[in-house]
Order: sequence, then structure tokens, then C-alpha cells
Amino acid sequence: MVKPEYELPINEQITATEVRLVGENVENGVYSLEKAMAMADQQGLDLVTITDRALPPVCRIVDFSKFLYEKRKKEKEIKANTVKTVVKEIRFGPNTDEHDFNFKLKHAETFLKEGAKVKAYVHFRGRAIVFKERGELLLLQFAQKLEELGKLEQMPKLEGKRMHIFISPKSLKTK
Repeated sequence: MVKPEYELPINEQITATEVRLVGENVENGVYSLEKAMAMADQQGLDLVTITDRALPPVCRIVDFSKFLYEKRKKEKEIKANTVKTVVKEIRFGPNTDEHDFNFKLKHAETFLKEGAKVKAYVHFRGRAIVFKERGELLLLQFAQKLEELGKLEQMPKLEGKRMHIFISPKSLKTK
């Protein structure tokens, strides 16, 4: 089923007996539906419901196609301005060596400087799950070293064979 572009009623679809008119080239106020429709016809425009939650419903006299165009344009602009969060993953083993730890730490620093979230996790294979404490210490040490660039969202959490943490950047770069 195709979703209609505009769900609220326009012109003859409006069922209310009275409507509140707002907008340019019209005196704001409550009018009967017939008078509002006549005013819209006189200007060669459409009577468009802005909100039907109010009593009486709020309507505006505009060119409907232009109204839809402006609405789509506004939605597109809002979508473009939303910040897309990127999550980068860094994997450790419970016996990760100091050199590997530092190597992965440098990667995490660059990810945080770029504004991405970092998900660091320790993957326990086989019987390595008995070293849960070692994995937790590793993740806490990792979060502590990245304290200047990011903040820990939650303490290490074990889910299945993985213990993970999320670190979000403290301040995003403004361009």
C-alpha cells in the first residue's frame, strides 16, 4: 500500500463545521467551513489542514503543491543536519599483550578524534571465559587511557562470550 504524502484533509475532505484560519493574506480567526472554502476559491488556492488536533482544526490557505514542496524540502534539510553516529569496533583477547594494546589504543584515539564512538570488546574463546576479571581489567585500563578524548558510557558488560564497553567522544569537531 502506498503511503499518502499528506495525511490531513484538504478542501472538500475537511469535515469540521468551523476552522481556524492562519497565514498570510488572510485575517486570522475562526470561520465557518463554507466561508473559509469560499475565501480559498476566491484566491485560487487550497484550504489545507495544518493540525486537526485543535478545536476547531487549524487551516491555512495555500497552493497545495507548493505546500507539499516546502514540507518535503524542510524534512530533507532536517535529515541532512542530523549527526550520523559511527561506531568503530576494537577487539581484544583476554591475553592481549602490551604492544597490541598500545597499537589498538592509538587506533581508538584517532577514531575518537574523528568523532566516532568506539566499541571495545574482549572475545573469550573456549575456556578463556574463566579469565573474565582479566578482560574486565583490560577494558577498564583501555577506558582510563582514553579518558581525555572520550567518556565511558557504561561499565564493562558480559554478553555471551564477549565483554564490551562503549566510549563516546567528549567533544565533536566543529567545521
